[in-house]
Amino acid sequence: MTSTVRPHPHHRTRVPMPWHEARSVAHRLPVPISAETVPLEQAGGRTLAEPVHAAVMLPGFDNAAMDGYATCGFGPWRVTGRVLAGEQPATGLLSGEAAEIATGAPVPSGADRVVEYEITTRHGDIVSAQPGPRRHVRRHGEYVTAGQQLLPAGHLLTPAALGLAASVGVDAVAVRAVPRVTMLITGDEVIDHGLPGPGQVRDAIGPMLTGLLASWHIPTTRLRVPDQPAGALTAALTSALAAADITVVCGSSSVGPADHLHAALNAAAATVYVDGVACRPGHPQLLARTGDRWIVGVPGNPFAALVASFTLLQPLLAGLAGRALPQSPSAVVCGDARPAAGHTRLIPVRLHQHLAHPIDGAHPGYLGPAASADALAVIPPTWRPGQRTELLGISS
Repeated sequence: MTSTVRPHPHHRTRVPMPWHEARSVAHRLPVPISAETVPLEQAGGRTLAEPVHAAVMLPGFDNAAMDGYATCGFGPWRVTGRVLAGEQPATGLLSGEAAEIATGAPVPSGADRVVEYEITTRHGDIVSAQPGPRRHVRRHGEYVTAGQQLLPAGHLLTPAALGLAASVGVDAVAVRAVPRVTMLITGDEVIDHGLPGPGQVRDAIGPMLTGLLASWHIPTTRLRVPDQPAGALTAALTSALAAADITVVCGSSSVGPADHLHAALNAAAATVYVDGVACRPGHPQLLARTGDRWIVGVPGNPFAALVASFTLLQPLLAGLAGRALPQSPSAVVCGDARPAAGHTRLIPVRLHQHLAHPIDGAHPGYLGPAASADALAVIPPTWRPGQRTELLGISS
């Protein structure tokens, strides 16, 4: 599966790796990156390096699940007081007594239920109701016991997960460090701003991948690298490898006269694991490593670069975080979704009524359909109309 990079003549024939295999290789090869402990408010989007255990029971006390009356025994009941959230009941309840109570307030001792306002009738201090079977009392420890594991290592800290950790008394969590990512944009024809002149193009890949990585909570450093002289990429890659955990090289991964990535990898004594993927678009993509530093080569066409990012970069980041690949939803693709012999196709689709509808006009060098898509549909070579297929979400 691995091979040391050799000089890469332009006529060299490469056997592309199947798309699912390339994605699996990128995920399982990396060793999880180091861990650090951070305050909970800084942990959003990070991956747990250690499980989260509850520091307290939840609920921490018996409390009302509704606004109404805490009651003891059968009604009607005489109202003896009131309890608001944050207060402690002045006294307990005896049979036939009630206390007006707010949601979340501690339930007085002796209370066996909370009767919601909506079904009560009150005359002076007397409350009457015909309560149903629900008691509307959240009992101490009903949800979580102290010491209980709530989130395992490898769990992505979503907003709900952060709230859960906070609710059980957690102030800080052990998470995987954020990998340092440097992006090298190659191409003498590529400009960063303004209107392109004859023979020039605007850089679409840099802004696209910066935004994609930001959606995965990964900041990036972006550098421009000329195609000529040939040693410029080698020098830039050497510098990037000294500073970054992952270097993404945009362009220069094919076998053309201005594609110098293979020579640069040879100079870095890198080991190549993926050298071409059997997918359309995005065939000339690459995954390599030197020491504990990773290199991901993506094509110079923007839509092909997007496909390569989901093929190699996303699973690599998940592997470094010690996190499983996200479970992809699936859908039936309708319309024009022809498979390609020996290759996996990734096509932009819109989702409507549980069906995936291909968007016309997708080309390796054009991001228009992808920009309005909900997902990329993965069309394997064996796909047949009517079969469900995997979806990669790109609309977040």
